[in-house]
Amino acid sequence: MCGIFAYLNFLTPKSRKEILDCLLNGLQRLEYRGYDSAGLGIDKQVNHQVMVFKKQGKVAALKAALFDFMDETTEMSYDDLLNCHVGLAHTRWATHGPPNEVNSHPQRSDQENHFLVVHNGIITNYQDIKKYLEIHGHRFESDTDTEVVAKLAFHIFSQNKDLTFRQVVELTCQQLEGAFALVFKSRHFPGECVASRRGSPLLVGIKTKLRLAVNHVPVFYSKDTHGRGGFVTQAPRRDSSTEFTPLGEDHSTEYFFSSDASAVVEHTNRVIYLEDDDVAAIQAGNLSIHRISRSMDLDSPDCREITTTRLEIQQIMKGEYSSYMLKEIFEQPESIVNTMRGRVNFDTDTVVLGGIKDFIPDIRRCRRMLLIGCGTSYHTAIACRQILEELTELPVMVDLASDFLDRKTPIFRDDVCFFISQSGETADTLAALRYCKGKGSLNLGITNTVGSSISRETDCGVHINAGPEIGVASTKGYTSQVVSLVMFALVMSEDRLSLQPRRSEIIAGLKNLSADIKEVLEQDNMISSLAEKLYESRSLLVMGRGYGYATCLEGALKIKELTYMHSEGILAGELKHGPLALVDEMLPIISIITRCPVYGKCMNAILQVTARGGKPILICESGDTSTKDLVPDSVYIQVPHTVDCLQGILTIIPMQMLAYHMALLKGCNVDCPRNLAKSVTVE
Repeated sequence: MCGIFAYLNFLTPKSRKEILDCLLNGLQRLEYRGYDSAGLGIDKQVNHQVMVFKKQGKVAALKAALFDFMDETTEMSYDDLLNCHVGLAHTRWATHGPPNEVNSHPQRSDQENHFLVVHNGIITNYQDIKKYLEIHGHRFESDTDTEVVAKLAFHIFSQNKDLTFRQVVELTCQQLEGAFALVFKSRHFPGECVASRRGSPLLVGIKTKLRLAVNHVPVFYSKDTHGRGGFVTQAPRRDSSTEFTPLGEDHSTEYFFSSDASAVVEHTNRVIYLEDDDVAAIQAGNLSIHRISRSMDLDSPDCREITTTRLEIQQIMKGEYSSYMLKEIFEQPESIVNTMRGRVNFDTDTVVLGGIKDFIPDIRRCRRMLLIGCGTSYHTAIACRQILEELTELPVMVDLASDFLDRKTPIFRDDVCFFISQSGETADTLAALRYCKGKGSLNLGITNTVGSSISRETDCGVHINAGPEIGVASTKGYTSQVVSLVMFALVMSEDRLSLQPRRSEIIAGLKNLSADIKEVLEQDNMISSLAEKLYESRSLLVMGRGYGYATCLEGALKIKELTYMHSEGILAGELKHGPLALVDEMLPIISIITRCPVYGKCMNAILQVTARGGKPILICESGDTSTKDLVPDSVYIQVPHTVDCLQGILTIIPMQMLAYHMALLKGCNVDCPRNLAKSVTVE
């Protein structure tokens, strides 16, 4: 979704060129999230005036237009040295209004740019606020929901100019409904920046020359006197001593606001993850965090920890690869090892998951488990449902988060709910988590992002440790999620004597998994040649059953995401209930057939396809000569044999590579497919 990046330098002299480079580089780090326009706002040197630059298209187009302006203007110079400056930058993924420069962010309060705001999320009551503001003389120029935020802040300030910047933002946010992450700047408050979030991720990066005096920032609670009845009420004016200041006499500080850590890691590894309804304000170089009242969230801690992120700049670079997706496909032998590192002891056949070990007795007493996710994470749930049912002997329900919420699914206190999300910020999954929290269930998160909303709000969980995933189409995130849930199943069955042979078989499979993946990746050239035969097709079916069904769904999704071709994953058992009507000599069909308990049923489906002129492409096990003898004219992609519950990891990788090569041949952007975003933070 949209990407926010803001930079404030206090007593840290920077040239205008350095500031612009910092803002533009921050946006480029966020490009993977998906966007269709970009913009930024910076200070001029005259009367605290603010300049806004916006451009439809990529960040590169904004950069070119901005530098063309800088080369021609006499109002600003690259060499201007700014001791204190606030810059906002944003990449927009269109939700309200088409992609164009007017609808791009930053959005402004008026033509003189008194207030600027960048926004992620959706304001659901923006129409009501817009009508109120129009009655009071404000005129709107964009189609966005964000413009009402900037105009409302200006309106509140105009009614009471004694308010501080932080109080203006507090009063503004109180009137907003929906999900948002907001960062404000104003010509009335030079050198100040205020941010707030509710439902959308936002963090603050801190960079100082000296070490930090504390590892946390206390939260200051304002008096609950604002109210929601009208748009303007007097906020309490109290000085807060709950501020972050650098240690020592040198107070030079740099602050970075961002949607995620990938944009700040090249500057600092010290970050604060804001909680819902936090208002972070920087004034005179000091950071303070406020909330309206303690009653808004009784569970919210009284401080925000300054964490040290382990993300390294090398992890978010392409390195020797031409794209992030190709890099992440080929990282999977290492990423699944990282998922297991320190957790699986292959010498003793034991598995320890530190994030959930204190909750294992409670989980074993549950009446059922629910796996909830969206997109690829939902496919992870399907891939692991069977092994979880087998090793826990509990009923396992699988739900799409959006449908789960629409049905208002009954949840009980003795349910255990898993919330699966690579980013940990998926809006529907997060909403489902909050719904289940209200029902009293035990909630467990499966995420790849430390400090994400899901990892903070669940009772316990497993961090998959796959490393940053930049490509929009998930690859290593999926395989590491599957490994994580398989490890959970092993933990749940460790005290079952009758299941020890099965556990040993699975652990042996995990031990060899990295080598097996490397063997699959060696077929890249062959799969590239196959892509040349398929990329001009109009449709494609992927068919399988058992543990192969999740591969069908995920493989079809990868082709849809990357090539914009219609593709469908179907359960082989449902072939005669409709999909068989599609089969002819022209329709490409990929079938997943491995030596598992449903092998015979899968083969029956393949023979039904060939009997009607179909020529399926088979993903089968190496050395499976009997399958080749039965379907001699097919194209084969061979994968090593492993235990059935892990076979889906090996069969999905050829589908990832096939989708990648087909997309390249069609001229598609494999890292940022059209209309899609990496982190879906709005419903």
